[in-house]
Amino acid sequence: MHLVAQDTIFPIFVRIINETFAAMRADKFLWCLRYFKTRNLAATACKKGQVRVNGDVIKPSREVYPQDKVQLRKNQIGYSFTVLDIPQSRVGAKLVDIYRKDTTPATAFEHNELLQMAKKHYRKKGMGRPTKKDRRDMEDYLIDPGSNTQELDD
Repeated sequence: MHLVAQDTIFPIFVRIINETFAAMRADKFLWCLRYFKTRNLAATACKKGQVRVNGDVIKPSREVYPQDKVQLRKNQIGYSFTVLDIPQSRVGAKLVDIYRKDTTPATAFEHNELLQMAKKHYRKKGMGRPTKKDRRDMEDYLIDPGSNTQELDD
């Protein structure tokens, strides 16, 4: 009789512990919150040291708990957020903010915009000779607006 009571109480006790201390693997958590398209990409980022939890570089198998502070470096942006809750599975993009509080500074995104603008300005290496339009644009930039270019034609 004593064993029956113990068997009925034990599953309830385990369920309460699991609900109280909800945790998830770091790679799965990052995948669930849509920071990475696949779990393999998330695991690779963890192995490269691009993910930190509470200031420590982590492995993909490390458990993430609510109130953990996560820093993630992806596409030259340093994301940081606090874990609010653990999702059961991958969530929709609109529901991501239920599970995290984003603390990424706005300067990180501004820096990325400057990098994108700089990349658009320069020609890529290996693009060949400049086109006629490119040549004319360079001449317009280099020639002084006060000089008389018609003298060259005469």
